[in-house]
Amino acid sequence: MDKKDIKNEIKTVALAMFRKNFLGIFHGSISAKTQKDRIIINKKEAIFDELYDEKLIEISSKKDYHWEEASIDSSIHFGIYKNIHEAKFICYTMPPYITSYALTHDLIIPKDYFGSQMFETIDVYDPKHFDDWYERADIEIPRALKDKKTNIIVIRGYGVYTYARDMFQIAKSIAILENSCKILHYTKQQGHLIH
Repeated sequence: MDKKDIKNEIKTVALAMFRKNFLGIFHGSISAKTQKDRIIINKKEAIFDELYDEKLIEISSKKDYHWEEASIDSSIHFGIYKNIHEAKFICYTMPPYITSYALTHDLIIPKDYFGSQMFETIDVYDPKHFDDWYERADIEIPRALKDKKTNIIVIRGYGVYTYARDMFQIAKSIAILENSCKILHYTKQQGHLIH
């Protein structure tokens, strides 16, 4: 796949995820590995419903002046790519139902068919405190993904990191988990109404 195709795939998936409220205005990140030590990632000022080629940047693992324009999540993406060779695409999102459910639960256990088929259970990662989170995240996120042998991590109060060999698989995973958390949310609400 050439860089033009990679960018088009990123733009297509970013727009779909923006429409579902997984990516926000200036919030979230999406990347693709182009070489062993190079990735294409959104710039800091990217708006995901209009992700033009100019809002994507290719950077190398060696920090240079290009990093000043790139997403603040770039070091986390590189940490995942460096430690998990199967990762070809990475996305950081903040889907509202997953994020809110993770605030009060340590474990996500989907009760719907599609969620339970894709995920048995997902541990919620607790970053403990946010004051130094970005200093730790590029080490802790890849480590947690490797330790749990999973391609998705839900981080309490922060959001979701997902990687895959295919960009559309990332979108599918996030959409299914978000729907599962929405169902769990409504089930809990109805349970309170019944009691």
